[in-house]
Amino acid sequence: MKGLLLRLSSLDSDAESAVRVIGFFDALMTDRAELATLLRSTAALAECPVGVAAPGRGLVLRADPDGTIDLGEPPSGADLREYGDARFWLARIGPALPLDEMVLERFALAGSLLLDRTVSNLPAVGDPALVELVVSATAGIAERSRALHLLGINPTSTLRVAVSTSAPEASPASASVQPAVRPASCTTPRSAPVGDHLVSLWTDSDAEPTADVRTGVGPVVPAIRAADSWRDACTALRLTSPEAPVVRADDLGGLLVVVERLRPEDIAASPDVAALDRIAVESGGEDLLAILRAFAVTDSVRKAAALVFRHHSTVAYRLEQAESMLGFSFGNAGGRFRLQLALTMRALGLS
Repeated sequence: MKGLLLRLSSLDSDAESAVRVIGFFDALMTDRAELATLLRSTAALAECPVGVAAPGRGLVLRADPDGTIDLGEPPSGADLREYGDARFWLARIGPALPLDEMVLERFALAGSLLLDRTVSNLPAVGDPALVELVVSATAGIAERSRALHLLGINPTSTLRVAVSTSAPEASPASASVQPAVRPASCTTPRSAPVGDHLVSLWTDSDAEPTADVRTGVGPVVPAIRAADSWRDACTALRLTSPEAPVVRADDLGGLLVVVERLRPEDIAASPDVAALDRIAVESGGEDLLAILRAFAVTDSVRKAAALVFRHHSTVAYRLEQAESMLGFSFGNAGGRFRLQLALTMRALGLS
């Protein structure tokens, strides 16, 4: 592909060059290429940035010759073609090539057809599937941008994703505005069920979600990168517990990286996890695990006692029992970290 347009432009027969350009775009349409494929292919052919601007449809996309697609307005001096409510552009640095006009014309024609196809294949306004499309790692940037637009979210803004284990039943008509978690401000997230979870898109980066159900909260990201926040929110959700129902990925730091790379066989090989499993099956074991989790998240006997509604002397006695069963002390930073790591690994193994 590299240098193809330059070579075509240098051919003796302009007609032959034009036919090859037309054939290039006809082949893309015959193969039912997606809009993203058209953008990448045109940028590679022209060896310069190209794009489409259709703000009314939520699409303002730019493709570079290296295959990168991102949000981007037409740069100053770009050559433009308008089809309906969309503008297609080609931005070459330096003198235009003889076939630039032909490439832009065919790009705009093909793009206008694919725009209609992209819009017709998307869920309608109010459809909960729009939220799933926004967080999907496999969705194309054009589809995600359009879905954000239909949800009333500017693709160039920021958001974060919250993932809850469950929520009150909601009808399909109301699911797209049903909050997954209670906002600490007046902001209402766009929410919808995705599999067994309820997913919420928070556009107010200052809002602090709280929840009655287990909820993982992802970091603030550009809206078009919502899938990244979704991935981290799902990881945070795996670390929630009755004692810590809301976990924020931002609070995990390097632990987030460790969690995402731990394999089931690594967890199974941990003697501390095996010890916690033995505690779980003994009489009163689940109560002791709850105390351990409370101590791990509070780092204080009295605070842990308040969290699990026990007297602090009872909690202190039960922690001594756990130290004997696990084989290490919680009275120093190393022991508390080891306990937290063991509880984290076990939670991941159960999720």
